Amino acid sequence: MSVTAIVPDYADFIEARDVKANFHGNIVVYVHWEKHLSFCSAVAFPLPPSMPFAALVRDVIAPTYAAHPDAARIEWDKVEWMIDGERASPDFEASLEANGLDHKSLIRFWTPGLDGWAGTCN
Repeated sequence: MSVTAIVPDYADFIEARDVKANFHGNIVVYVHWEKHLSFCSAVAFPLPPSMPFAALVRDVIAPTYAAHPDAARIEWDKVEWMIDGERASPDFEASLEANGLDHKSLIRFWTPGLDGWAGTCN
């Protein structure tokens, strides 16, 4: 379906508000726990690009998903990671930036053997 803008220079008229410059040195990183749809979409976090990946997992990801019954059983050393559509083996000691993350990057992760509440992917 085509769309007709009400102003001919629509693309030049709109100013994006979520550009990297508006986050005071942080980057927005989206995180999604696959097969756990109690969390229906990725969660966004403004994070310093210098943050170690280990700190992201320990201080951001783990507490965010802690309410889920599977969370306590996650074996972080067995998690399968995807960063911006590519399978990844993050270096937990390196920064987010060194692990290839940038503004609006998406991290998806799978936890083998944990498929949501009672195997329902919820």
